[in-house]
Amino acid sequence: MAEETEDKRVRRSRAALVEAAVRLVTERGTTAIPVTDLTEAADVSRKLLYLHFGDRDGLLVAATIDLTERWAATGGAQDPETRVVELARHLSEHQTFYRAVLSGSCAFAASEALKEVFGDLNRTTVSVLFGGLDEDALNDVRVFFAAGVMAIVHSWIAGPGSPADPNALADRLRRLTGIFAESFNRSDAPDEEKA
Repeated sequence: MAEETEDKRVRRSRAALVEAAVRLVTERGTTAIPVTDLTEAADVSRKLLYLHFGDRDGLLVAATIDLTERWAATGGAQDPETRVVELARHLSEHQTFYRAVLSGSCAFAASEALKEVFGDLNRTTVSVLFGGLDEDALNDVRVFFAAGVMAIVHSWIAGPGSPADPNALADRLRRLTGIFAESFNRSDAPDEEKA
């Protein structure tokens, strides 16, 4: 029973730190937030932040993953077209936060973490588009596709002209998916159809 109570406290402390990170980064538009501000906002000790996340950047990366995975867990539309629009709206709604983490001290680690999340999210789409490939090839395509999506998302969020219209991002991602699908279908067609 004592272990279960401690697990709840650990989860609450972690959740409080993640929530404080998202809120403060969004309010301030930067990741350059003192650890003291983060721990005071979460009402936990500095020691807990270091114990759970290693350092401030570890917390910021965890907050980025958490925010994205919370969106993914909402389920939303199942068809890829609508899901892309929902993703674009989520990114637009939290654009200040994502812009800060993708241009701050944790940018590389946050980008790598988001590639993993996007890779997991697009597993079904990649399987549908490239279903004829073996498992290793499908995994490579999933990673390749996720890195491309992340590059587009990064340029949309942090590039000049931000904040940008989420529909513009959704259109870019849909166009990318269509190009891959069309290209794969052409290369998969029998030789007489290619001519």
